[in-house]
Formats: sequence, C-alpha cells, structure tokens
Amino acid sequence: MTRGGPALSGSVPIPVPRAPVTAWTFAADAGIAGEAAIADGRVFIGTNKGTLYALAADTGKLLWTFATKDSITAAPAVAAGKVFLSSNDGRLYALDAATGTEAWQFSSEEKITAGAIPIKAPADSATPGADWLLLNGYDGTLRVLSPADGKLLWSYKTEDFINGSPAVVDGRFVVFGGCDAHLHVVRLADGKLVRKIPTSAQIPASIATFGTFAYSGNYANETVAFDVVGGKVAWTYEDRALPFMSAPAVTDRLVLIGSRDKHLHAIDRATGQAAWTFKTGGRVEGSPIVFTDAVVFGSADGRLYAANLADGSELWQLDLGEALVSSPAFGARQIVIGGDKGTVFALRAGPPSP
Repeated sequence: MTRGGPALSGSVPIPVPRAPVTAWTFAADAGIAGEAAIADGRVFIGTNKGTLYALAADTGKLLWTFATKDSITAAPAVAAGKVFLSSNDGRLYALDAATGTEAWQFSSEEKITAGAIPIKAPADSATPGADWLLLNGYDGTLRVLSPADGKLLWSYKTEDFINGSPAVVDGRFVVFGGCDAHLHVVRLADGKLVRKIPTSAQIPASIATFGTFAYSGNYANETVAFDVVGGKVAWTYEDRALPFMSAPAVTDRLVLIGSRDKHLHAIDRATGQAAWTFKTGGRVEGSPIVFTDAVVFGSADGRLYAANLADGSELWQLDLGEALVSSPAFGARQIVIGGDKGTVFALRAGPPSP
C-alpha cells in the first residue's frame, strides 16, 4: 500500500515515470473510488458495486474476483499472503491473495470506509513483535485485530464517525482524525488515550505523517499540521472557501493536498505557507502520490497530472476520459488508477526520446 505501513506519507522513493503510456486497461463492473494495492505481481482494486478484482500486474488479466455486499472505497492491504479488504457492508475480509478464498471476516456495527494497516506490535505491548492490523470504522472505533484469525485485541471508541485510516507516529502512537473534529493520539501498545488535539471541523480522510507531525485537511477549508508529541496545532493553511477532501502526501519540504477548488496545493511543511498551486479542470478529491521529483494526482476533469515538486510546473498529463476521484498507486514499475466509469488504467514510462 502506498498509504500503508507505519507512516501514511503517500511517497515513493524513485523518480516519476516519464512520458507515460497505457500498458493495459481493465473494465470493472462499476466506478472506482478506492486506491489499488500492488503486491507480488498482482493488482488488487475494488469498485463501487462491492467487487474486488485481482489482476495480473504485467498484463491486466483477471485472476479472481470476490464480491462484498456494498461499495469498496478503501485500498486493500496485502500482507503475509493475505488481502485484507474493507467494505461498506461493515466487514473486513481476509482473503487468500493467490486464490481469493475467504479465510475469515470481522463484522463492525457500521460501514468501513478506511483501509486496514498491517504493523508489528510494539515492544511494550502484551505481544511484542506480533502481526497486528489497525482498523478504523465508521462506528467511531479504532481496533487492533489479529491478522491470523480476526480476533479483537484492543479497541478505542470516539464520539463520532471515522472515515480515514490510522497512522503510527514515533513507533508509540496511533493518530487519526474523525467527524468529532479532533486528532486522536492513542497509545499503540494498548489503545489508551494520550491526548486529543482540536481542529476547526470534521476530518474526512486519512492522516499523513512525517516524523512526529501529522497533517490533514478538514471541512473548514483548512489543511492543518499537528505536533503529535507537543499536543498542539503547529500551523493552519487556508486558501479558497472549499474543503480539502483528500489525504495529503508529504515530503521533507512539502505537504501536497487536493481540494474541491480544482487545485493541488503545495504547502511549505515547516511554515504552513503556500509554495505553489496547480490548477486543473475539475475537483481534486483523490490523494496525490509523491515521487522524488514530482507529484502525481488525478482530477475530475479526467486527466492524470504530474507536476514538478520544485515549482509546480507541469511535467505531463494524460487524458484518460473518465473522472478520477480515486488515488493513484505505484508498484511493478507502473502507476495504477481507477476511473469513475470502472476502467482500471496501468501506466508505464514510455520509450526515451530519440
């Protein structure tokens, strides 16, 4: 997962593919809002109809499908030979990655719009080094499950809905935001609350992290930097009167986030001041993915863009012909993104210029 693991940074440590061309496409059964996961030669991606597709990463050939009872809006997670799939039917499914056979399922009281995060249990927990799954639910609960059987290990309850995935900060804290307009900082070892940091409005997406700081957009048309250890808001960025719906991507210099104002915003990570903006022809609701030299993101105008990190100048754009509300993923040397008409696009670097 691009946005999985101990930190949700949305980053890839290589240069962006240049002059990309379409390697393959696949027609799914409905529009796609969630990000793909790419692992072990397979692409795993869900649809608004509730179908998970496993495709061959090199050709796009269908390998298997798995049907849930409601839409899939989160990226699957892949670990230890399993795919962990969140669905708005209120279940987390554990599937065999090779065959799609169900191993177990966990049922929640509400839909699950956030992807599970595979981690290792910390040294000060009851089971140091064990495999864990972090899972946020729309019922306002953060849970830790055993990936072997779905057994609940601990949970933490908030006062309102949670839409985004949690992240781990400093190896000690789980951080996430929700509709109660707070950043929750919870002790990773046992789920005990450490602190809550208030913000101006609901936090609709996953948190991004860098070091001991967390970053998110909110419904008050702000992007906020939280000092997790210090327990305070470090800075607040505002631009136009439209909300930031995507999860940010973060580098050592920039926080990059899409907005319903049709722009991608690049914010100085240290100061919270605008570095540059990139205008598109539609809302930017999917989360960007950042390479060492560029940021890639989709727009509701049907185009996938790459912008230079230094100054926001356009490196390339591809008109894919479908609104892009999902987030791009990168793996197997290609960018994968789904469109709102149900097409899965795999894009690879084109041949070098003569």
